[in-house]
Amino acid sequence: MNDIKTLTRSKSNRMIAGVCAGLADYLNIDPTVVRLLFVLGFFVAGPGLAIAYLIMAIVTPEG
Repeated sequence: MNDIKTLTRSKSNRMIAGVCAGLADYLNIDPTVVRLLFVLGFFVAGPGLAIAYLIMAIVTPEG
């Protein structure tokens, strides 16, 4: 049995690159919640969160 979770980008439930949907799958929560947190975080943290999203889109494999 393989109980190890891996973080991957979503192929089927994506808006831009599938990062938020992949995080939601990994955390077992609704992808809309993660997307809203990213948008709200962008207004709070500024462009640093957008850069983190781009890095995750490049580094995280598709699942």
